[in-house]
Amino acid sequence: MKETALRALRDAAGADQVLTEGDLSAWEVDWRKRWRGKALAVVRPGSTAEVAAVVRACAANGLSVVPQGGNTGLVGGGVPDATGTQVLLSLARLNRIRDLDAANLTITAEAGCVLQAVQEAAAARELMFPLSLAAEGSCTIGGNLATNAGGTQVLRYGNARQLCLGLEVVTAEGEIWDGLTGLRKDNTGYDLRDLFVGSEGTLGVITAATLALAPQPAAITTALAACAGIGDTVALLELARARLGAGLTGFEVMNRFSLDVVARHFPSLPRPLPDAAWTVLLEQSDTEGEERARERFESLLGSALEHGLIADAVVAESLAQSRTLWQLREAIPLAQAEEGPNIKHDIALPVSAIPDFCAAADAALERTFAGVRLVNFGHLGDGNLHYNVQAPEGGDGQRFLDNQEHAVNRIVYDAVQRFGGSISAEHGVGQLKLDEIVERKGAVAIALMQRIKRALDPDNRMNPGRVLRP
Repeated sequence: MKETALRALRDAAGADQVLTEGDLSAWEVDWRKRWRGKALAVVRPGSTAEVAAVVRACAANGLSVVPQGGNTGLVGGGVPDATGTQVLLSLARLNRIRDLDAANLTITAEAGCVLQAVQEAAAARELMFPLSLAAEGSCTIGGNLATNAGGTQVLRYGNARQLCLGLEVVTAEGEIWDGLTGLRKDNTGYDLRDLFVGSEGTLGVITAATLALAPQPAAITTALAACAGIGDTVALLELARARLGAGLTGFEVMNRFSLDVVARHFPSLPRPLPDAAWTVLLEQSDTEGEERARERFESLLGSALEHGLIADAVVAESLAQSRTLWQLREAIPLAQAEEGPNIKHDIALPVSAIPDFCAAADAALERTFAGVRLVNFGHLGDGNLHYNVQAPEGGDGQRFLDNQEHAVNRIVYDAVQRFGGSISAEHGVGQLKLDEIVERKGAVAIALMQRIKRALDPDNRMNPGRVLRP
């Protein structure tokens, strides 16, 4: 049976692209090193037709398929289980830019294209692909769409779903749906695109996408501002929206401990402001000239200072300084990894509810786990916080994760639910949140999703055990 299946896979993708021996950890171990699986084979097709042939071979031999892009996911959605019976389908070789239509502001890229390569292809035509993530040098377009990735510019441009106009997908039966359209308006039935975006490979395999581009801004202005409380950051966001309108493209928040961890592990990164309870990173992208944009930005900060919303601020004087400010924000996940294992939460809340949520969740965690350290940072502009819980100073981080994750999650997710939020904002469900989604999504929603899964993947071959339990 195994040899028959491997022969079929070799016929579909080529013998040299079916890996069964040697070190396969690059595909079998997730980015967080939390999930370690064993694949029957790692298969690396080089075209959509080969992907379809691989899926058909898997269906004929009773094998399940786990699609994988850059393997940068955080919820265990892109690695095989430990049975040694699943086929790890790597999309890395589908890495071509198929088309760029400047007049239509679209680019068509294959699923294995690294996000940064798409950004650079757009920039070469003086355009911009706005999706921006810390992992943009290694994550891929297929994975971005499969998880409906967010990033730092959702505030203005939307997440991956909003930036996707059309898809090419291989179905569970191995058929190819060509929905690669650059249309902004198409009311011809159900929106199939939105079924596959965010489905984490459980309904089909995304092989290519047509994505929306935007004109490059004429001027970008970046600043850091120090705030005394999370409530002040929300008030500053409201003021920035009123003053800058659509020009406000970034609004990130970082609590004191998150920047303390960065300073501990990356001491060479400058911190241009004194310590504050909260630090805000603001960015404005403008179609006007740099001088006018900077005047508007400095007027905003002056007004915020006058009204007591900020204690201090610094505006980047150059692109290099702007990048340095962003490095502080982007170094937080890396610094956390150096600090030790932690309990991660990628949550979304109404912006207006964030101060009350933080007060309630912080207090409940500190009552239950004396000395617990909270790394709270994220995209306040769209209500997405990365609310992570670190063991007390000197404690065993791995033991804290192993023994207390369920109790910590209960406290955090109960508070999220109480304030009208979501337990996953941009990382997805994967296998990490399978039980939580059943408990918190609602019976009707789960039943509808299960019906969709059964309709499109009746044999449960596409990434089983992710998003929904069988």
